[in-house]
Amino acid sequence: MGVLFNSFEEWKKECEKNDIPLFQPVLDFEINQKGKAESDIWAGIDQAYQVMKEAVKSGLEEDMSSYSGMINNGAKKVMNFPKTVLSPEFQKLIARALAAKEVNSCMGRVVAAPTAGASGILPGTLVTLQEIHDIPDKNIYEALLIGAGVALILEKRASIAGAVGGCQAETGAAAAMASAGITYCLGGNNDQIFNAVAITIQCMLGLVCDPVAGLVEIPCVVRNASAAAIANSSAQIALADVSPVIPVDECVDAMGEVGQSMEARYKETAMGGLAATPTGRAISKRVLIQDIEILDDETEGAD
Repeated sequence: MGVLFNSFEEWKKECEKNDIPLFQPVLDFEINQKGKAESDIWAGIDQAYQVMKEAVKSGLEEDMSSYSGMINNGAKKVMNFPKTVLSPEFQKLIARALAAKEVNSCMGRVVAAPTAGASGILPGTLVTLQEIHDIPDKNIYEALLIGAGVALILEKRASIAGAVGGCQAETGAAAAMASAGITYCLGGNNDQIFNAVAITIQCMLGLVCDPVAGLVEIPCVVRNASAAAIANSSAQIALADVSPVIPVDECVDAMGEVGQSMEARYKETAMGGLAATPTGRAISKRVLIQDIEILDDETEGAD
């Protein structure tokens, strides 16, 4: 993957120098990278957003039971629970983030944003934001471009892969993308948008990647919901002009340093954290035994 800017500071200076919105350099980058017309790029973004919305819908309407048994229609349970913790809107946010990620865990169609393991965060946040504030599709697409620009810098300076930087690199990156998009859609200026990214990274810093049984299910699904909530809280803080104190580029570098210093067992190896608990080990053993039995049955059938 190519790199648009090496830092958020470069991105900001480029836009201020040419008096253009944050999404414009990303759009130009996409046009040059793909060698397509601008209309084709917008059409591709529209298609991606439709897939995001379909994942939310599928996760709330279809059976979301994973082969391992760890995912069992959690999103529908949250959406239909009669008591709200904060508000109906917050309930929808959490349910939608869960829904889109459950679709991924049940082998459905999602948009990796930036990874499949974090595929519930942008759908959950943007679909809910659009509904609450009646945001035009065009603004949502611009927000997605800004999110892509955020991910490119995170990939360059830190990582967006759990196997490299822990879960902070996956759900953390997606939450940063979402917080930037939310802030943009609600009229935030460039500083506020990047401050939202910095605040989000500060909140997600150090999160390990410890998938039970090596499957991107537990705790991945619920982390998508909590990351969606963090993205919204970060945007709220940034829009109020509360400073993150540590500049966004320094936050990204800290994220990279933390990821590099993590032990391998905390980076998608299923050897530490929740995966290494007695229950996590028991689930891993059960799932692996089922896999072996299925393979044996298939082999016998082939004979």
